Amino acid sequence: MPKLKTTSAPHLGVVDASSQAAHPLAGTTMAGSDVIIQVLADEGVDTVFGYSGGAILPTYDAIFRYNENHARDEEMRLVVPATEQGAGFMAAGYARSTGKVGVMLVTSGPGATNTVTPIRDSQADSVPVVLICGQVPRAAMGTDAFQEAPVFNIMASCAKHVFLLTDETKIEETMRTAFDLARTGRPGPVVVDIPKDVQLAEGEFKGTGLLDFRGYDERTKALEQKPMDEGLSAEFFKILKRSERPLIYAGGGVINADAAEELRRFADRFGIPVVTTLMGIGSVDTTEDLSMRMLGMHGMAYANYAVEDCDLLIAVGSRFDDRVAGKVEEFAPDARIVHLDIDASEIGKVKNVDWSFVGDARQALGQLTKAGAKFRKSFAAWHKHVADLKSRHALDFNRESGALRAEYVLEELNAITKGEAIVSTGVGQHQMWAAQYIDFKHPRTFLTSGSMGTMGFGLPAAIGAQLANPDKLVIDVDGDGSIRMNLGELETLTNYDIPVKVLLINNQGDGMVRQWQDLFYENRYAGSDKTLHKKDFVGACKADGFGFAKRISRNEDVRKTLQEFVDHDGPAFVEAMVDTSAHVYPMVGPGMGYKDMITGAHIPSRTDKDDEDGSSGGGYF
Repeated sequence: MPKLKTTSAPHLGVVDASSQAAHPLAGTTMAGSDVIIQVLADEGVDTVFGYSGGAILPTYDAIFRYNENHARDEEMRLVVPATEQGAGFMAAGYARSTGKVGVMLVTSGPGATNTVTPIRDSQADSVPVVLICGQVPRAAMGTDAFQEAPVFNIMASCAKHVFLLTDETKIEETMRTAFDLARTGRPGPVVVDIPKDVQLAEGEFKGTGLLDFRGYDERTKALEQKPMDEGLSAEFFKILKRSERPLIYAGGGVINADAAEELRRFADRFGIPVVTTLMGIGSVDTTEDLSMRMLGMHGMAYANYAVEDCDLLIAVGSRFDDRVAGKVEEFAPDARIVHLDIDASEIGKVKNVDWSFVGDARQALGQLTKAGAKFRKSFAAWHKHVADLKSRHALDFNRESGALRAEYVLEELNAITKGEAIVSTGVGQHQMWAAQYIDFKHPRTFLTSGSMGTMGFGLPAAIGAQLANPDKLVIDVDGDGSIRMNLGELETLTNYDIPVKVLLINNQGDGMVRQWQDLFYENRYAGSDKTLHKKDFVGACKADGFGFAKRISRNEDVRKTLQEFVDHDGPAFVEAMVDTSAHVYPMVGPGMGYKDMITGAHIPSRTDKDDEDGSSGGGYF
């Protein structure tokens, strides 16, 4: 079915859309469950991730009936994971890798509560997903009925918006509005809680209409159409003209706005180097000269030093979170700050700014690039300086260690993928090493749980991304602690023959926790040591039907095994038994500023001598 849109009308209730072309099914009598699935089809949904149960069975049945009446290439694919949390992260992986709304469908009670974590994770990282969950019949609500949970109350503080749909006459308008809310403005998750009897109720399908959220609609429309006036853009270029050391600080908002192309064009046109947050990885090609890669707690030393040295920080779609700004008063200490963001609440929330614009990043960057057509200034000295920072403080690790190093494994994987793979991760040391050692040439190719830091994210997110991008190489770089959280999804790969490649970095423990225990808790490994755990991950994969599942522990086996792993036709698994004592460096410790960054034994840090003779660091200019 074609996707239909309506325009807002100036009254409360349901938006009138009489000017729209009639839907082919308009006037048809349908059960509420069929209306739900028809709206999903109209919204272009081709895949639904979910786990069934009594309160949502009418809608599951509607999927099967819908598919029976459509050609195979028009069917709605239903993917049933091991858990509802897995379904949530699959929907998020689908959404993060495409920009389209991901959909999950679960039952009431525990089915709904099991999705709280992926909903909150999606809210924290601004990911557009829609959760449809069954609820007990209206007459039973509030009686502690079997598998009843107060979904609205639970989800209200975790989602962008929650609907408790008790009026069967507004099913289709509510469902369309859920998609509209999820993807407009600052994207986020929307929850629709639907009692079973509402799903069964019959009514006339109208084929059009949205609920009227007057204030929200007016704000989002204004933001989407908001031009940057000449005075504001002129003021920006006055600030840029006075700068000698400008630096772009790009966050996940660039990815969400599909603004990577505009950001790259802007950076190239004005010759401004770029650092990115964890969520902003892929907004610029990491192999390009202007890319300074990731900043922050485990960012590149040279990226953090560039922040220390810049005199103008141009924040785009970034929010100065604690893992980036750290000791706020010392973050970018010598810089004026300008900030572009879709969310007005982010402006000035952490750092005061000298110039700001609230609006769509893609449009704003395009408008600034156009407005600066006559701007001319060379930042050659600054380019030389940041190139010197890259050279002096390059990423490195102990290459003489007798143990297999995770960094080496990921370097070798990167030599094979060459920045073209979609990579998801769990959370922990392996996540940071993947961000550091793997190149990303395109947006939406690095999928990770940023703000929430949710272990168990990587594997189901990779499944969602692979189903959304069947022709691309998708790799889950995971940790032994993280993958345990959703280990059941290994079977989902073989059940559906989904060709995700799973690279398990096994350091026999919660490595990031252990690193903090090494540095700040006198080596007391409370709860983080997994050396006595007996899980045979390779054996588990073989039991689940993997055709390729291998373990490596020697440097000489890495390249050949990884090449076979990537080339395997189908799901594949490699477990790399790596050094259990390795730390992720650089590291900006708690309460520290970038000047206190710990670089470890193998990444040169700034020294007092460097600062005094001006060969690096502050005072270079």
